[in-house]
Amino acid sequence: EKIRDEKVRVIEAMPPVTLDEVFLGQYEGYTDDETITNKDSNCPTYALVRCFINNPRWAGVPIIFKAGKALNERKAEMRVQFKDAPAAGSLFGVHVPRNEIVVKLQPEETIYMKSNIKTPGFSSAPIQSELEVKYDTRYFGDEGASNPDAYSRLILDVLRGRSASFVRSDELIRAWEIFTPVLQQIERENVRPHIYKVGSRGPEAADAWSNEKSGYVRNDAYVYHDGVVGAKPGM
Repeated sequence: EKIRDEKVRVIEAMPPVTLDEVFLGQYEGYTDDETITNKDSNCPTYALVRCFINNPRWAGVPIIFKAGKALNERKAEMRVQFKDAPAAGSLFGVHVPRNEIVVKLQPEETIYMKSNIKTPGFSSAPIQSELEVKYDTRYFGDEGASNPDAYSRLILDVLRGRSASFVRSDELIRAWEIFTPVLQQIERENVRPHIYKVGSRGPEAADAWSNEKSGYVRNDAYVYHDGVVGAKPGM
């Protein structure tokens, strides 16, 4: 119960979301589905939401929630981006990307830190790489061993009487108090979503909105190899 008490304390410190802290999108062709009777529907299939936690530890730190359908990849992750290293640009003479900690929950449980190292070879320019721990290869590499999926662990928690992973009623009520006003406003004012192509990263204006609202800077030059040489650029 102590874990769930702390979860409630966190969301109680979150003020209700306002419309200017929301960016909505809808994938191209959404209303072509025959099950969608309202062909002028403003139902979002993509959303960015900025939140704050007004407590001593997190005061002033913007938190961005991002979710979408029909995107270029399926994943669930959490990332923390650090501020620019002081005078890094002057020291190296080039732009130095920010460090990040990334926790991937799906599809492969992974924790990695994006940091800057010297470019291999004769160049002294910094290049972003990662320090990584992948659960499947680090802890379940033996034949016959596997990492149980999330629902299997939840069912086991039920059998063991452990409630920490489940939402308590007061947590659920407070969560709706944070988001219900803006959801009602979107419906009442018929707020129009940004259209984006199926299989893309989302609306083209999403990155600029995220940067404006949170200061997050995406490093387009970064390539997450995942053990594969020549992987495609990503986050």
